[in-house]
Amino acid sequence: MHAAVIPEAGAPPVYQDHPDPTERHDELAVEVLAAGLHHLTRAKANGSHYSGKGMYPLVPGVDGVVRDKEGNVRYVVLDDTALGTFADRTLIDPRRSVILPDGVDPVRIAAAMNPAMSSWVALRRRVEFRAGQRVLVLGATGNAGRMAVQIAKLFGAAHVIAAGRDAARLRALTALGADETITFDEISRAADVDVVIDYVWGEPAAGALIPMLTARADRAVPLTWIQIGSIAGQSAPIPSAALRSARLQIVGSGIGSVPARDILAELPELASAVTAGAIDVRVRAVPLPQVAQAWTDETEDRIVLVPQPPRAAGDAASGS
Repeated sequence: MHAAVIPEAGAPPVYQDHPDPTERHDELAVEVLAAGLHHLTRAKANGSHYSGKGMYPLVPGVDGVVRDKEGNVRYVVLDDTALGTFADRTLIDPRRSVILPDGVDPVRIAAAMNPAMSSWVALRRRVEFRAGQRVLVLGATGNAGRMAVQIAKLFGAAHVIAAGRDAARLRALTALGADETITFDEISRAADVDVVIDYVWGEPAAGALIPMLTARADRAVPLTWIQIGSIAGQSAPIPSAALRSARLQIVGSGIGSVPARDILAELPELASAVTAGAIDVRVRAVPLPQVAQAWTDETEDRIVLVPQPPRAAGDAASGS
């Protein structure tokens, strides 16, 4: 079979021959139909994500849509492994997968599940979110942020504010359910939200806290800040006054803070929402042999790598 292989930390993936997977213990060998190129995929592959194990050579890919020997199409989340989903075939623990209904689009599911899962699981499993609450999404123009706007509305948010740096890209989010869009310079307009979904962190998040808290109508009303992503920096210099002067709770949501069983329990409903079109998905399918170029592509779409079916014996000779 073929796979994308990263030989060492920092190296780009190389499409090459790779040994077929051998089943062991409770694992199943499956055919990969589609696998998303997520921020998490890159971060685990280059060793910058806290959950990475630094195993090389490495076949990246943290999740994907696969077909098992019985013909079932599954969405699967892989545990830490050196054999990910950027391959023709891989090994899965079936307990970390859900069987998808007939007729699903593997590319759409592979594109949406990882970025959508971040806010879906955070609002369902990390905090006690209630319909009617007001939500601010920091970093709303990214793939996960766009989905967070939609998921907050899907869960009954009364008012969703989308925040980011690019005003033009922000305006497009009103069609996806954002009731208001603001830049970071206007962050005090979001002072009276109940929940912040933060994909930014770093200096921008720290700098937003005091203006927001100062402008709150009632600082005794709880404000829950959910830290999910850190595109602006791994550390944020939170002022001590922010923690003392308001009823502020900062929590993280991600691998480790949410048990795997809780994440898996949410997958069937999330997959159904994606399949039903309740969440808008921007996706670009790329053949797996083009993985090296796709790895560094700058695009607003979520890239999904699709393994190529093996050619018939006569294809090579005919040049087709």
